[in-house]
Amino acid sequence: MNKLIKLKEKVIKEAQNPNFVHHQWYVKWHLQIVERLANELCEIYPNANKDLCFAMVWLHDYGKILAQRPENYDKGDFLTFTKGKELLLELGFSSEFTDSIISSLQNMERKMEEDLHFAPIEVQIVSSADAASHLIGPFMSLYWYENPNKSIEELLESGVKKAKKDWFRKVTLPEVKERFKERYLYLLENEGEFPEHYFHLNRKL
Repeated sequence: MNKLIKLKEKVIKEAQNPNFVHHQWYVKWHLQIVERLANELCEIYPNANKDLCFAMVWLHDYGKILAQRPENYDKGDFLTFTKGKELLLELGFSSEFTDSIISSLQNMERKMEEDLHFAPIEVQIVSSADAASHLIGPFMSLYWYENPNKSIEELLESGVKKAKKDWFRKVTLPEVKERFKERYLYLLENEGEFPEHYFHLNRKL
């Protein structure tokens, strides 16, 4: 069996562990959508390494999945880089390709310190796809479902903060900015940040 498919199957199995807080929905409503978006972006950017993008898609949240609970998510990136590397080598990926995957994921996670517009195209594709996936389906609504103890104000504030971080730090590709602009603006409104005008034709970000 193809090593990339084995990687995907391994991550899916781990993500379905009932101890993982998002196990009911994470594969269908996040990882599979990120994969689809990344595949479409690879068609737009044919020089991108498709295998590298595929591996990054399925490994980018591996540490979060292994950490199991939200209170342990601060360890997620470390586990992605360490346990993720172990998994790749275990599945038979070369040391060179493994290092390339881990290095790319580390680059992607430096989004708050570095401008990802200057990152390799594979990093931009997966980062942009990851952020855009949060604007598709019930992703943001499920955050409300999983945090019933938070106040409405806390949930709204978290939603706006995440949406803006995604849009300004993770989305770099112009095709994503263009196609997902209205989704992003609607999400902000849905999280309580209303536009100054509803009938203005040139709403600014």
